Amino acid sequence: MSVARVLIYGGRGALGAACVSYFKKQQVWVGCIDMKENEEADANIVVTPDADWQVQHKLVLEKVASALGGEKVDAIINVAGGWAGGNSASEDFIKNSELMWKQTVWSSAITAAIASQHLKPGGLVTLPGANAAKEGTPGMIGYGMAKAAVHQLTKSLAGEKSGLPEGSTAIALLPITLDTPMNRKWMPKADTSTWTPLSFIAESFYQWAKGEQRPKSGSLVSLVTKNNQTTLEIS
Repeated sequence: MSVARVLIYGGRGALGAACVSYFKKQQVWVGCIDMKENEEADANIVVTPDADWQVQHKLVLEKVASALGGEKVDAIINVAGGWAGGNSASEDFIKNSELMWKQTVWSSAITAAIASQHLKPGGLVTLPGANAAKEGTPGMIGYGMAKAAVHQLTKSLAGEKSGLPEGSTAIALLPITLDTPMNRKWMPKADTSTWTPLSFIAESFYQWAKGEQRPKSGSLVSLVTKNNQTTLEIS
């Protein structure tokens, strides 16, 4: 099937911007949801970071409805989030945990709410999980908690009466390490042959949005890159 419209949550980050660019090259209308605008996008829904969860939800839904003007989207791709470390003894344990929850869980729940109203039947929702969160993450507990919550949300959205349109697919993407400018800056001596290229992810999202080789709903899709070759491990 063809892809006419998508929303990308986190479209100003490294991965989000790569996705916006890729979809635009495929002649797809792209709406960006982020704290800042992406000039490549056809519409920008700017998030107010200081607003609480309920207010942020309300404002984002209002802005999305206005931007779409009654049109439905083929996919809502959430690549929002960040990283913060620390164990339970860390001085910033609660601060970092709250930040991870806001960046990852808030945006994922709002994505689900958007999908319930604006996704086409048979459409795609992707959420930002993490391969590390399939196990314990003692050195980055807040990060692991937030990502594990996204994994649970994905499973819930795949169930009956989840609120998503009929035939929709909910998938969580579980990267290990992404090949981003910031990762190259902070880990200059790392083995980048095990890092997943952003282009691979953008291409995969487009393929799934078209309904091609799309994992089943509720899938946790790990990105495993070795010797510059990326494979999908689905659980």
